[in-house]
Amino acid sequence: MRVLLFATALLAAELGLASAGFAQTTSAAAVPAAPWVSSLEVAMQQAKATNRPVLAVFSGSDWCKPCIMLKQEVFDTPAFEQFARDRFVLAHFDFPRSKKNKLSAEQQKQNELAASKLNQEGSFPLVILLSPEGKVLAKTGYRPGGEAAYEAHLTALLARK
Repeated sequence: MRVLLFATALLAAELGLASAGFAQTTSAAAVPAAPWVSSLEVAMQQAKATNRPVLAVFSGSDWCKPCIMLKQEVFDTPAFEQFARDRFVLAHFDFPRSKKNKLSAEQQKQNELAASKLNQEGSFPLVILLSPEGKVLAKTGYRPGGEAAYEAHLTALLARK
C-alpha cells in the first residue's frame, strides 16, 4: 500500500512539474522577439504600413567593440525587444570582416545599398531613426548605461522631432 501511495504521489508531482514547465514555455513563446529586417526597402514599406519609425543599425559584428557591446547590452535584451516591438521597425545592416561570418552576396548588396543612402561616413556603430516617409530624425551610436538608459535616449530623440 505504501509503495502504491508513494508511486501515486511521485506521478502527481511529475505531472505537476511537467505542466508547470509547459506553462512557462508557452508563456515565453507567446511573446515573440521583435523581428529585425535586413532590407532598407522592406523596412520602409513596414514603416509606412504601420506608421512607425525605422530604427536602422549599422554594425561590424565581429570587429567593432562598441557594436558588440551595443548588441549585448541593449539589442539582445528581452526588455529592449518588449520596448521596440510596438514602437519601431527594426533594421540591421552588418559589415563583418571575418570569413567565417561572411554574408551572402545578396545580403552584402542590401547592406551596401543601405549604407550608400544612410551611412556614407562609414560610422560604426550607427543607429539612425527614420520617419515612415524616410526622413532622418536622429543619428546616434553606442552609449553606456545598458538597455534602460538606451531606451530613454531613443525616447528623447523621438520626442525632439
